[in-house]
Formats: sequence, structure tokens, C-alpha cells
Amino acid sequence: MDSPILAVSHLSKSFRGLKAIQDVSLSVPKGSICSLIGPNGAGKSTFFNLLTGYFPPDQGQIVFEARDITGISPERIAQQGVARAFQIAKPFPAMSVVENVRIGALFGRAGPRDVQAVTHHAVELAGLGDLAGREARELTVGQLRRLEVARALAARPSLLLADEPCAGLNHTETAEMVDILRRIREAGATVLLVEHDMSAVMRVSDIVMVLETGMLIAQGTPDAVTRDPRVIAAYLGTDE
Repeated sequence: MDSPILAVSHLSKSFRGLKAIQDVSLSVPKGSICSLIGPNGAGKSTFFNLLTGYFPPDQGQIVFEARDITGISPERIAQQGVARAFQIAKPFPAMSVVENVRIGALFGRAGPRDVQAVTHHAVELAGLGDLAGREARELTVGQLRRLEVARALAARPSLLLADEPCAGLNHTETAEMVDILRRIREAGATVLLVEHDMSAVMRVSDIVMVLETGMLIAQGTPDAVTRDPRVIAAYLGTDE
């Protein structure tokens, strides 16, 4: 995990004078699971929106697999091999699980693919094989989270951006999602995770990066980050 699949340099973004992201530089090693944490309003969603081309940065550079993707369109970034699983799943409710996932397989990273095989692989990797024929509107919150991940996986990403996949899940569902994220990494994709469930973050992450008011204040192993005084003060809280 030495070579970065993603390298961000001096990235900044403001909205009407409000600095949402301030001079952030970080790298995500290929083959890793990295987590981006921080309090509400820290800039995590804005950062994901910059990575995926929804917002252009005011300054800085984003390099993915040695290619500069700064400011290019979301479609072109997806074709390069970056996919995002959103926090709020919005599937086509009257379509089945497998039909929803097949849509992801029709788009995403450029190049030839067997749509049926890609769809099946994504469904199985997300643990939805037994629900493949069920309509999306019949799924539980936890199953919808897995469907959102499966649709992103069907786009055949080298880098999966997972936006709070454990939000609203119970303990058992969270453990299942952690296992899914590990299987995704084992299957060859790198994962960058935004998550508030600190137990899940500590269990699954190789590297944890911490944002506060748009600034990167810490990065390192989970153990090292949780001992950082700046992180304790800004995010994890103190006993005082």
C-alpha cells in the first residue's frame, strides 16, 4: 500500500466567502481502506463533491491513478474509475435489486465488460444474492445501504467513495457492512470512507484522516489518530 491511487494537493473550496475546504493535501494508498472523519460541517461532503467533479475546486490538484482529474465532469471521473455510494439511497423503487444494479454496470469505468457478470459480482459482493429479485421498495434501510454500494461497485471502480454506509444501521448490520467493505478491498478496489460510526471506522480503516472546519488536522493509523490531542478536542470529546 505504498503507491497512492489518489493524491490531493492544496485543495480549497469556498462558498460566498465561507471556506469549506482549506488547503487540504492527502493521499490514499492503493489497496487500502481509508476513513475521513470529522464533526458535522467539517467539509467531508464538500470534499467528496470535489473528488467526484460535482464542484470545481478554487485551487489545488486532484490526481487519480497518475492522471490529473481536477475539475473534469462527474461522467469523465466515473469513466476513469471513481464511483460513489451515496448516504441516501435513491434506487428505482419498482425495479428489482438486480435491475437497479445492472444500471450501474451499464455506466462507470470505460472499457468492455460483461454486464451480466459485472451485475452478478456486485450483487454477491454486497451480500444481496438472496434478494436479487426483490423490488427495491421492499428493502429495509440496511438492505438499501447494500444496494447503494452494489450499484456503485457495478460501475467497476478502482476507487470507491462510500458516504456513511453505516448510517442508521444496527450493530449487526454495521458488522455486515464492515465485512462488505473488507471484501471490496480484497476484490481489488480501494475504499475511501466517510463515516460517523467510530467503532466501524476503527475496525475497518488502515488510515484515518480528520477534517475540522475544512482543514486536515490529523492523519495516521486509527490508534495514532485517536490519541492525537487535536482530534480529541475537535471530534472525539474529552472527559472534562
